[in-house]
Amino acid sequence: MVRIAPSLLAADFGNLAAAVEEVGSEADWLHLDVMDGHFVPNLTIGPPVVASLRRHSSLFFDCHLMMTNPGPYLAAFRDAGADGCTVHVEVGDTAALIAQMRSLGLRVGLAANPDTPFDSLVPFLGDVDLLLCMTVFPGFGGQSFMVEVMDKVRAARNELDRRSLDVEIEVDGGIDEETVPVAAGAGADVFVAGTAVFGADAPREAVKRLRAAAVAVRRG
Repeated sequence: MVRIAPSLLAADFGNLAAAVEEVGSEADWLHLDVMDGHFVPNLTIGPPVVASLRRHSSLFFDCHLMMTNPGPYLAAFRDAGADGCTVHVEVGDTAALIAQMRSLGLRVGLAANPDTPFDSLVPFLGDVDLLLCMTVFPGFGGQSFMVEVMDKVRAARNELDRRSLDVEIEVDGGIDEETVPVAAGAGADVFVAGTAVFGADAPREAVKRLRAAAVAVRRG
């Protein structure tokens, strides 16, 4: 299955509700980037903004927690309307965080930065629903796609298929009509796109084009 998840990081923060409504009929998920100013050098949104947006959309809210200490906030994000949360393997306590998300009824995601080896993710593959391979270093939108991360995506796809694990692979960073086919060909399922969607003249049509590009690769 191909999923397109527009990233609100690239939307107009003064009109987030309008941005959600603009892509709502075409998007599969909405990707919400949560940055704490410590794990990454930027600050974005928290549970109150998620709760406000929840009133404007019934889409799956995919919350990417770029936080050094996400554990104390997981329940707040769930209560605000998050459907799934993704934490970074680099922050540690991974098994405990996975168990906490599972106990809260959240869909469980695990992320890795571009320079984090695939071996760091392998012990947790059987415990998660989503594996996020960052295709830029997290912190700011508008960066260029790092094609070298596709080796990690291919390794993940091969291992998940070998073990028959029902885990989706997500890519985030520099995703556009040129890079979507590359990531889809490597085995990605979920494509987070910010600038390529909200920087377009017609964001809804941009989502359609991204989906078509990914589906074309999947169909061979």
